[in-house]
Amino acid sequence: MAEINFFSEEIDFVLKQKSVSRAWLSAAAKSEGFRIGDLNFIFCTDDYLLAINREYLQHDTYTDIITFDNSESEDTLAGDIFISIDRIRDNAKRFGVPEWDELHRVMIHGVLHLCGYDDHEPEDKQLMTEKEDFYLAVRGAELLKANPR
Repeated sequence: MAEINFFSEEIDFVLKQKSVSRAWLSAAAKSEGFRIGDLNFIFCTDDYLLAINREYLQHDTYTDIITFDNSESEDTLAGDIFISIDRIRDNAKRFGVPEWDELHRVMIHGVLHLCGYDDHEPEDKQLMTEKEDFYLAVRGAELLKANPR
């Protein structure tokens, strides 16, 4: 059965509200014309992700996310999305946003990569940011529905 899974490596981190995140990510994929296959989010340390970056991408730099596409069909998203919680925390401080928001921006960023979006050229990066902003707003609305005051 296809599903979204959350793991941690070398860090004590547990994602809160997993069911809301699963619903949000599935809805985003559907909105982009995809369905979710086996999608794994692996939360890790800077050093863990740096080792992956060096081994698989030959990059000797820290990064917040690395996405591996394991999709076997064009309409299904499957893959492993590695996210450095250290980078999330540092970037949240740097950009003056809550860690929760930065984490979700990076999570949807990985899903958008699996949908075929790229961020190497300025116009592609702008579109990616617009998509992230849109889906973060949707996430906020989902949280309000799940936790009315």
